Amino acid sequence: MAATFRLTLAQLNPVLGAIAANTEKAHAAWLAGKEAGADMVALPEMFLTGYQTQDLVMKPAFVRDAMAAVDALAARCADGPALGIGAPLADATGLYNAWHVLQGGKVVAVMRKHHLPNDTVFDEKRLFRPGDISGPYRIGPLRIGTPICEDAWHDDVAEAQAESGAQILLVPNGSPYSRGRFDTRMNHMVARVVETGLPLVYLNMVGGQDDQVFDGASFALNPGGSMAALLPGFEEALAHLDFEETADGWRALPARLAPMPDAWERDYHAMVLGTRDYLHKSGFSRVLLGLSGGVDSALVAAIAADALGPENVHCIMLPSRFTSATSLADAGAVAQALGCPLDTVPISAPQEAVTGALAPLFTGLPEDVTEENIQSRLRGLLLMAISNKTGAMLLTTGNKSEVAVGYATIYGDMNGGFNPIKDLYKTRVFETCRWRNANHRPWMQGPAGTVIPPQVIDKPPTAELRENQRDDDSLPPYPELDAILDGLVERDASVADLVAEGHARATVKRVEHLLYISEWKRFQSAPGVRLTQKAFWLDRRYPMVNRWRDGG
Repeated sequence: MAATFRLTLAQLNPVLGAIAANTEKAHAAWLAGKEAGADMVALPEMFLTGYQTQDLVMKPAFVRDAMAAVDALAARCADGPALGIGAPLADATGLYNAWHVLQGGKVVAVMRKHHLPNDTVFDEKRLFRPGDISGPYRIGPLRIGTPICEDAWHDDVAEAQAESGAQILLVPNGSPYSRGRFDTRMNHMVARVVETGLPLVYLNMVGGQDDQVFDGASFALNPGGSMAALLPGFEEALAHLDFEETADGWRALPARLAPMPDAWERDYHAMVLGTRDYLHKSGFSRVLLGLSGGVDSALVAAIAADALGPENVHCIMLPSRFTSATSLADAGAVAQALGCPLDTVPISAPQEAVTGALAPLFTGLPEDVTEENIQSRLRGLLLMAISNKTGAMLLTTGNKSEVAVGYATIYGDMNGGFNPIKDLYKTRVFETCRWRNANHRPWMQGPAGTVIPPQVIDKPPTAELRENQRDDDSLPPYPELDAILDGLVERDASVADLVAEGHARATVKRVEHLLYISEWKRFQSAPGVRLTQKAFWLDRRYPMVNRWRDGG
């Protein structure tokens, strides 16, 4: 009989800082693995504390609690399979991002992360000490090497573990979603398999934490690069993966390959999961938003309905004398299609009161953007009052194009606790609405069918803060604006690069100027779901005061 090994993969969703609750979740996974006859149960990187901890992990009391929980969990899991779990480790040499192997009532092996990422959203060199490369450990018949997340993006850790006798590689991760990230992960892991000739299991975390969404999609590869297992993206999953020793070494036996959705569905699922987890993990179950009849607020309402259920999404229409009958009808159609409650709070009377109060100070001055901003700030004030009174979190609805160039009113339509579409350019907002109308999935709590009427998507965008206003009165058309922003933000292209791509230099310079002078607004903006590797926060850190401009 060939030797066999059963590994239970626990692709689960922790809550940052909820050490006791995460411990219970880990123990439940261990019990499920024990019942299934597993030899080992594995959980992702830093699962016990949640991830990313940021500076919280530098607090000694927090680390002491986590380490005590590891020891207590080991004692509870003495009689059954081994358990691998990520948690911080502090000793006389420093603080480490570690992965602990528990067996027989104690910690039998500890891997310390060797390569600490220090780019995009990661600052681990600031938080942790790099550990020495860990050798393999034995569980039953199998010697396992465990590079932790970033360790597997380099060749040295896996190579050293293979040379030290590892027979498979088990890689626990806390790898957040961004568009195209799965393919990048896969390319790196295939490289490790080719270099070592060993099977590799990539176990990722799932769930939202602040702006980041961990997308799961864990997988197993055999030598040759063939995929033996693929867990679903953006969902918790518990999978029992069997290995068998062959004449050519250990191999993972074929298991379920979950469907891999396209990029539009992955982005949408990330926004839904990120919104749901930000709300629920913060203690909120209901939201409200200003529903204008425009496409951005319609998409945010759909995302919120899919995340929380339509009955928990309170839509508020706040019309002024500039609000068209079409906008009122479109807002009503969106709320009706989604099944969300809708109320109307006119702002004309408050606007007149504010205008009257300011009239002595504004005598002789022409009307300008000030009067437009008063409307937006009145809406923000009223929405925040409703939020305070009802306990529902206010969602803000600015897309990435608007956030980039400051086409939003600070303390007005930027008010809110979370922004589901903060990292979604306007042109992608339109296409995402069309995708949602055409697709429905079991993880969506909103209704199927056309939930955003086509006229909402197709009409010219307008803030309706003055007569006959259109967004392209103040900005380049969105296809052009987004192409320029893609260059300036996503690709760090120069002005000369963008001119060479066919854009007018004056337009590029204008967009560059708006981008740089809006940094202070973004600094005060609500967090939102990260979809790219140049999201506005940890991915892209620019000074608020900056006189430099590209002279190209």
